[in-house]
Amino acid sequence: MIAGNFLIVLFLCVMPVGLSGCTAIDQLIRVVWPDEGADRPETAESLAMDGLNDLNHGDYYSALDAFEKLKDRYPFSRFSLLAELKSADCKFYKKDYNEALLLYEEFENNHPTNEAIPYVLFQIGMCHFRRIDTKDRDTKVASEAIASFSRLNRAFPVSPYFVEADKRIKAANDFLADHELYVAIFYMKTGEYDQAMRRLEYILTQFPQALIVPDAEELLAALQAGNPPKRKWKSWLPDLSLSDLKSFASFDFRPGIMKQ
Repeated sequence: MIAGNFLIVLFLCVMPVGLSGCTAIDQLIRVVWPDEGADRPETAESLAMDGLNDLNHGDYYSALDAFEKLKDRYPFSRFSLLAELKSADCKFYKKDYNEALLLYEEFENNHPTNEAIPYVLFQIGMCHFRRIDTKDRDTKVASEAIASFSRLNRAFPVSPYFVEADKRIKAANDFLADHELYVAIFYMKTGEYDQAMRRLEYILTQFPQALIVPDAEELLAALQAGNPPKRKWKSWLPDLSLSDLKSFASFDFRPGIMKQ
């Protein structure tokens, strides 16, 4: 049997999703338990291995079941910390963002000095970010995403998540600016030009780097000159969905080695 400390390091190291991550877990299982067909006794170690194997193969329900058993049956095991974090990951990948958020926040509260905290803070931001709806709806989660990613980047300015968090801050800010433009155009449509101008001024003040700024400036100048634009109001409407995410990294962020 491989030494326990060595297994801990392997379990908690970065395990990217995809062939490389799955292959690494598969190879590790073959090393630890070369006879795949043999029954294995249930231990904290075997549950951790099963959970990681299922997680890296995209079977989030089975992975969550293994991690929950590990937490319930072996609460004082050296693998319990892994189970706490990976349970949150399973919820996240199942798109249960509210439940994942609670688990990530619980992990942060219980282990505030853990080496995985930058990752946890990034995932907290992602739980908000993934719930952003269209720009004609409530924008609270976009503001919460900005606050969470900003907190991460202030606390850990050299973390491996800084660049991606910053991109998402900008995308969420563009989302909020577009929402304000949507409302301004609604006021324009109904002839409430003073209200429209206030919204446009707010965009220029609060979101000076937003992609929508040139349109906002053009509309505001026209309204201030008493000459509402002649283009159909619908042509000014921004896309109601979140900006294209193709510029974001396609790999998953996983925490490095964690220490209790």
